[in-house]
Amino acid sequence: MNVLQQSWRMLARDWRAGELRLLLVAVALAVAALSSVGFFADRMSKALSSQARALLGADAVLNSDVPVGQEFRAAAKQAGLTIADTVVFPSMVGATGPKAREVAPQLSSLKAVSTGYPLRGNLKVSDKVGELGAETREIPAPGTVWLDPALLSMLNASIGDSVELGELQLQITKLITMEPDRGANFVNFAPRALINLQDLERSRLVQAGSRVGYRVLLSGDLVKVDAFVAAQKVGSGQRFEDLRGGRPELRNTLDRAERFLSLVALLSALIAATAIALAARRFAERHLDGCAVMRAIGLPQGQMARLLLLELVWIAIGAAVVGVVIGYAAHYVLISAVGSLLTIALPQPSFAPAIQAALAGLVLLLGFAGLPVVRLAGVAPIRVLRRDLGAPGQLAWVSGGVAFVAVMALMIWFAGDLKLASIALGGFVIAALVFALVAWGLMRLVASAGRASKGRGLAMLRVVLAGWSKRGVTSIAQMVALAVSLMALLLLTVTRNDLLDSWRKASPPNAPNRFVINIQPDQRDGVAEALKKAGLAVNGTSDLAPMVRARLIRINGQEINLELFNERAKRMLDREFNVSYMTEQPAHNSTIEGRWINPNAAEVSVEEGMAATLNLKVNDDLAFDIAGETTLLKVVGFRKVVWDSMKVNFFMVASPKPMLTAPQTFVTALHVPADKRQVVDQLVRTFPNLTVFDTDNILKQVQTVLDQISRAVEFLFGFTLLAGLLVLYAAQSAGQQERQRETALMRALGASRQQLTRSLSAELLLTGGLAGLMAGIGAVAVGVVLARTIFEFNMSISLWPIVVGVVAGATAALLAGWWGLRKIVQTPPMISLRME
Repeated sequence: MNVLQQSWRMLARDWRAGELRLLLVAVALAVAALSSVGFFADRMSKALSSQARALLGADAVLNSDVPVGQEFRAAAKQAGLTIADTVVFPSMVGATGPKAREVAPQLSSLKAVSTGYPLRGNLKVSDKVGELGAETREIPAPGTVWLDPALLSMLNASIGDSVELGELQLQITKLITMEPDRGANFVNFAPRALINLQDLERSRLVQAGSRVGYRVLLSGDLVKVDAFVAAQKVGSGQRFEDLRGGRPELRNTLDRAERFLSLVALLSALIAATAIALAARRFAERHLDGCAVMRAIGLPQGQMARLLLLELVWIAIGAAVVGVVIGYAAHYVLISAVGSLLTIALPQPSFAPAIQAALAGLVLLLGFAGLPVVRLAGVAPIRVLRRDLGAPGQLAWVSGGVAFVAVMALMIWFAGDLKLASIALGGFVIAALVFALVAWGLMRLVASAGRASKGRGLAMLRVVLAGWSKRGVTSIAQMVALAVSLMALLLLTVTRNDLLDSWRKASPPNAPNRFVINIQPDQRDGVAEALKKAGLAVNGTSDLAPMVRARLIRINGQEINLELFNERAKRMLDREFNVSYMTEQPAHNSTIEGRWINPNAAEVSVEEGMAATLNLKVNDDLAFDIAGETTLLKVVGFRKVVWDSMKVNFFMVASPKPMLTAPQTFVTALHVPADKRQVVDQLVRTFPNLTVFDTDNILKQVQTVLDQISRAVEFLFGFTLLAGLLVLYAAQSAGQQERQRETALMRALGASRQQLTRSLSAELLLTGGLAGLMAGIGAVAVGVVLARTIFEFNMSISLWPIVVGVVAGATAALLAGWWGLRKIVQTPPMISLRME
């Protein structure tokens, strides 16, 4: 026998008989869900990789706290690299035009650039407010300045007017609409003013002690650039910027979004895998007779196994083609959902996501259907005469183990996150085992209740319970499959809303959008009173957090040796950073190890990320240099900080007692509505030394990400819903043949159609309701764990998923089940019995 040709004949026969459609649709849905996210992520990754250097404005950037020496420049030129310079620092800008004289000077992020800037990417400038602007390779000419449109408006100025920068008067000639290398440092929250580097020295803005960022941009052959960067030993306060840090202010939110999308796609595939398992079981049951006949005419068991495996492979290939086509079309919907986030052109995706999703479909099919189908090869030929003989038995744990390994491998492969894969899959595996135990216990209880029930009025109940408990293994499998799929659906519907609400609460629309810094101790009460009168602060001076500039000099008595730390730790230790003090822990902080500080002791609480970077442990002794004085503090705990809350946060918070006499300033974060912006302007006029940072744009971007990712998740949920409906249909179809025989016998013994209809409906409602109850409890539990461990926010426990689960499970099981079972009741019993 030609195995390849025969497998094709078997495939064609089963397709005509309608035996493959359920399997094909289940695999195609899994492939479509995974490939749609894969195509989307691939295009984003390729676009960001190609544009990453433009985000830096160069191929590599040396960032320095002090001017970079000529030796570095000479070495770069000798290596064949091109150089450009930028200098960035905050500075007040005042307009000189007739309309602007009443406007106070405004804080700007001043940037001085040399010829050639940017080395990668382009500036966009315009001549009128509201225009998108055109790309340019020029920079401001000496004596001129380019402004952000927002800064032009704040100064009440127009193009052609002049502004004062230090000792210079510069003419406004252009508006900046796009700056490729603008990062998200605190200084860059302020609107930009761009000048020629030649004007910087004449402005006399940079003095001794000024906090200025110097950047040397490098470009050239990428191999030469990488070799040059690797060969350089940077000095104190210097570092080469990482290409991956293009948009750090959105990194946390986008990382969450990527994990959320991956979770939706993986859960869709998991539900589809449940449908595959149920469809494979039905496929195997309906092929027992055909396989027995083929064995009886002499087909060896090994050749039979190869035929069945080949048929599964053809199914996987056909489903992969259909699924990839659907996924490719669907990924355009994902792109349109987050379209406003994309400021760069997206190249066409590679074939990698299609191949990956197709392989995933094959793995799911073989993992969940391989053993149930291949074991048909061992059916005894005598079954042709003895219909009571079934396929050879198999150990349930072997089949379950193969399926678990297949899904776990796919989850790690697609999510790229072992923790996410472990929690998601582990939660569903544990839930499935618990569901199976609960279903088994219910079967035993139901069997006892059915025997104990007496009376004519309970006859129908006995029939329902007897039929439900008689099909023990089948009923348990149906209930577990329904519960697992409903659990995933609930996790992405009711619980999804709780997740997204909690996510939004981490960065609510009324989050602080202004930071006021450099508040002097003698100004503290005056600033607090002004903000309180304006309705922007309600807790008096408690809203103003102290900031003490400190440098860590010793850990456990050992002097800091920078060579023992990684680059990130070196950057932290090689400069002063802000230490605050307070008596109570902020609401958006939580202690994860150790305890909160004692206000009357000499203690410090450290943010978990900094603790990991500096290899700190609870009870370590830290020595700080504060204005020439040494202050000793003991580490008593580590904190988790919600950074995207946009509130005032600190890496280190100390006890008040040792810090009260240290030189300090104060900082506060405010939510300033649009109709109260003049309050902040008046505050700056009253206290000219204050610096106000506007974070409105950052907040808007974070909220935009949340809204658009929500739409993307809702779209992907369509795949999940289809997979769930498929599971419902497959679950009810699994025992259809057995129900058909039982119904025919009952009809022959005198049961009416109405009685059978009520009996089957009651059984469906019972199965769906119990499955929904278990699914709701499981969805709440898994949702809370995912929220706290993966998405890093607290989610309140709600009982709605349980209520919705019971109602949805019972309703869906009745509708899907009755669609498949209505023919059984309507078919005359003689026909059904003859079919046996």
